[in-house]
Amino acid sequence: MRKCFLSLVFILSLLFVRGQYSAKNMSSGGALHPLQANMDIRHYTLALHVEPDSQTIRGYCSIEMRLEKPADTILIDLAPFYTITSLTVNDNRSEYHVKSDRIFIVRPGGFNSGKNIVRVDYHGKPPIAEHPPWEGGFTWKKDKSGNPWIVINCQMQGGKIYFPCKDHPSDEPNDGVDLYITVPKGLSVAGPGMLAAVKRATPETSTWHWKTLYPISNYCVLFNIGKYKVYKRNYTTIEGNTVPMEYYILEEDTAHAKQVLDMRARDTRILEKYFGEYPWVKEKIGIAEVPNPGMEHQTMITYANDFKVDTINGQLYSANLYHEFGHEWWANKVTNRDWAHMWIQEGINTYAESLFFLEMGGERAYDSSIGLNKKYIDNETPIVPGEVADTRAVYNGDIYSKGAYFMHSLRFMLGDSVFFPALKKLATDPAFTYNNNIITDDVEKHFSKAAQKNLKPFFDQFLRTTNLFEFTITKLSANQYQIEAVNIPMEIPLEISTSNGIQKINCTAGKFSIASNDFPVIDPRAWYLKKVRSEK
Repeated sequence: MRKCFLSLVFILSLLFVRGQYSAKNMSSGGALHPLQANMDIRHYTLALHVEPDSQTIRGYCSIEMRLEKPADTILIDLAPFYTITSLTVNDNRSEYHVKSDRIFIVRPGGFNSGKNIVRVDYHGKPPIAEHPPWEGGFTWKKDKSGNPWIVINCQMQGGKIYFPCKDHPSDEPNDGVDLYITVPKGLSVAGPGMLAAVKRATPETSTWHWKTLYPISNYCVLFNIGKYKVYKRNYTTIEGNTVPMEYYILEEDTAHAKQVLDMRARDTRILEKYFGEYPWVKEKIGIAEVPNPGMEHQTMITYANDFKVDTINGQLYSANLYHEFGHEWWANKVTNRDWAHMWIQEGINTYAESLFFLEMGGERAYDSSIGLNKKYIDNETPIVPGEVADTRAVYNGDIYSKGAYFMHSLRFMLGDSVFFPALKKLATDPAFTYNNNIITDDVEKHFSKAAQKNLKPFFDQFLRTTNLFEFTITKLSANQYQIEAVNIPMEIPLEISTSNGIQKINCTAGKFSIASNDFPVIDPRAWYLKKVRSEK
């Protein structure tokens, strides 16, 4: 059979470009290049020496992939801050061309379909994170005792900011990652998965081998370095599995360790109630202290917040600690296939914070949490801008606040008996988890099936437009009012407060009348985002 090769013509003129490239110019995702659509990433092996004094890294990344069909080009991503000293495919040196943050690997005769292993040896000075974790890069700090304290963040820019990879959320390494990180003796490395070994590399350095067998987003393939002390205890999941809890905390802050682990155990139980068993039972529940706001790095979320906590109905609570941990379900287990659908992980996870309030303080506390989200909704652009977007095009506060408010509205639309089981199923069904990344249409179809009605008009209006429900109340007589509903895309349940109490009706676009001795209040519990006008 004749081999089918992807076109190479357009890359023949590519040159190595370093220029004035900046991490603040970088984003992750976007339209998937056809060359990368042909690639299925299976495994990363990343072996790096980290040198705090020079703030440099050196080593290699080995990328195991499967090509769906033969190709004359393999395309990987790496920010142009590094010098490549060797590049091989299947142990053979290969020609390559670099343009901006892309490496085009070419070979006369092409590459066969099936398994291929690309290895890139490189070194360089990673960009310093200017506003972590929102703007990524390395943070090189020292603790109070003068020990190096090194942190990586890369969600906005993608893993390519420091290692060669396929930088797109649609493709996680199915067979996980091995990290071999060599650091000065006396420092610890906190990483994803399980710690396989710590070995002396030289009299002055040690190598930490972290290994995960689960799929993992490339922006979670990272590590943190510090003079850490590790506090451990076991946690028993709702399914009866024992999972180690490990807290990598600076030696100077160990007085806070017990409190943080106590909160972690309680928060895990709450999240398991609504979203199912902790997703990474074969590895660990990990936390690493960092000097900037936390991130959802898989099995080793990061936490700072200066150990400040609030009190909710007598219970200690850290929004930062809870939110980043909730991402173990929403982002790490349930992952959007394209950044255009980032609201799935950020919005639902922000809604999970309101479920903490529901557990701790009942419906009144839940409403206060939802009301706080409402204050931060700008509603200037749709939170799903299309089917394809990079991180900078989609990232704004509304994917958190409006996304959470949408889930609040959906709860009322469906009722608790349908909504909560469907929400848990979304977080536990293999069709939506681990290797099976999802988009907004998948979420809509799932809830439509659970509700036994077509919810697409509701999803589309709330997520793909900035339109709000609109109601105009007109007084007709002493106890009669006309209500006109506009921008109602489908029949919705609606509560109206009247002199006779709360009335619940099924509302569609149009006009209807209602009797009340008092001026009626539309949607008094604020289940929906809406505009209400009154005409005397």
